[in-house]
Amino acid sequence: MAKRAGQRRGWRDEFDDRLLALARPLRSTPEYERLAWHLWKHGEQWFAFVTDPTIEATTWKAEQAIRPAVVNRKVWGGNRTAAGAHAQGVLMSVLETCRRQARSALDSISQTPRSAGNLLLPRPVLLGTR
Repeated sequence: MAKRAGQRRGWRDEFDDRLLALARPLRSTPEYERLAWHLWKHGEQWFAFVTDPTIEATTWKAEQAIRPAVVNRKVWGGNRTAAGAHAQGVLMSVLETCRRQARSALDSISQTPRSAGNLLLPRPVLLGTR
């Protein structure tokens, strides 16, 4: 098992070197240059799932997480104006955060305007500080 992991690590290092070598030369087209710079800057992160079993090889979970927002946007979503699109984005983010934290979205959303009008009430926080 350790031999296999070492072999995978060697292949991964060789692949990363080849990818970075492709990204090095300057490009004449701005879009290609931007992609090359991105590959150079984040090259080691692109295929981290090959050697780290804790990283999934797909974005399935992320795609499923945003699916309700995409369906909502396509059905009625309030995206006819920039303000409506922004409001929907914020609301969907709050709802998904509450769902993942098993918190009441109604309580979290209703606390925000109440705390804005009363300086004695604490501000609601959905995400912890770093």
